[in-house]
Amino acid sequence: MDPINILVGLNIIAIFGANLNFAKKGVKDSVGVFKDKPKTYLQSLPLTFATVNLFVLILSVFQIGTIEYKEEYQMIRIAGLCFYLIFSWVQVWATKVLGKNYSQYVVVRKDHSLITSGLFKFIRHPQYASQFLMDFGGAVATLSFVLAPLSIILLPFLFLRASLEDKLLEKHFNGEFQNYKSKSGMFLPFIG
Repeated sequence: MDPINILVGLNIIAIFGANLNFAKKGVKDSVGVFKDKPKTYLQSLPLTFATVNLFVLILSVFQIGTIEYKEEYQMIRIAGLCFYLIFSWVQVWATKVLGKNYSQYVVVRKDHSLITSGLFKFIRHPQYASQFLMDFGGAVATLSFVLAPLSIILLPFLFLRASLEDKLLEKHFNGEFQNYKSKSGMFLPFIG
């Protein structure tokens, strides 16, 4: 098997392990009590897309849905692998920083607090930015002609979900959120 694909496959397994507690929490959240949980397709559609992207990435590790690997593509594949590895762990880190505030859904908990430290000091939605960069990096690393367009299709839904989350946090944290928003960017520092 291709060494880059082996690293992608091992990282998929490691990410599953790192996210296991958060996945369990997500199941509990579906029956939990929240202060506010908007009813919208943005609660499930981006999650479904991300799951499909993960499934396609797993297939890509086995060179299903990929273009032929050639020596001239090696450097671009290594760059894609670096993006995939870095941003998959940035996403895990962002989830851990959110701690008790983390949910798979766009919600405000009864005991919710506004997280403005670490990477969140500069970027309000590092987990969504990381999702796109991780998926696209995985597509480049495996040369998946299926995953690349799927990751691009997911991007506008991530923006919509982030916007919904911003509105919800603004509603519940008003001035505190406005101050935070003026000092941070949506997906990139100081932009949006």
